[in-house]
Amino acid sequence: MSPVPGLAIARRFNGPPGSANGGYACGRLAALAHAAGHLDGCAAVTLHLPVPLDSPLTYQVSGKRGHAWHGDDLVASVSESGVGLPAPPPVGWAEARESEAAFDGTGHPFPGCFVCGTERPVDGMGLRPGRVADSPGTVACTWTPAGDLADEKGRIRAEFVWSALDCPGGWTTDPARRPRVLGRMTAAVGELPLAGTPLVLVGRLERLDGRTATIGTALYDRTDGPPLAVASSVWVALDGAALG
Repeated sequence: MSPVPGLAIARRFNGPPGSANGGYACGRLAALAHAAGHLDGCAAVTLHLPVPLDSPLTYQVSGKRGHAWHGDDLVASVSESGVGLPAPPPVGWAEARESEAAFDGTGHPFPGCFVCGTERPVDGMGLRPGRVADSPGTVACTWTPAGDLADEKGRIRAEFVWSALDCPGGWTTDPARRPRVLGRMTAAVGELPLAGTPLVLVGRLERLDGRTATIGTALYDRTDGPPLAVASSVWVALDGAALG
């Protein structure tokens, strides 16, 4: 295995207490895999353990896969995915606003989450994915990304698009009754939106199988057209889960 530069995730970008937001961590690891040269297309990231905060990870390449280590612990693996990612159908801006208005965060298992935490009104992303009327298992919300999430060209950095594609998935089931954490995420980012662009996020429950839930998410702008980014994620119930 040949080592490449690793990363450390800042405490601001937490999900569950003491660990990174899963989508943000997956986005950072996907970028690392592309930089390491073993990944060309769509990235699939599997989280084996909670990703620590403010602590260096070592990234090693083995064939076509990459592995992130925290000391002797294997935290995550990254590979290329050739699987197509069907997008949940778009939801209109007005309907998404109605859905997020119905979100009150009651029973939020991780209220300090950087992406959707109810205790992060200032320095978080502020997503409020609520149920879409007459569409069971579907949630939606709006997102107008702030400038501090953008690169020097004003485009929102990919790890924040991954973050935005992550958390709505957790609200397609009932996180208050049975909290889940992200176990695996596959994403394809076709276009990075500009800061300040009004966007709509949609999440749809695809399948429940024991402790796992498979969920599709998509990011749309306000105009008609294909999604800017799509993801498929596997979430694992916390009862006995050891994933982040």
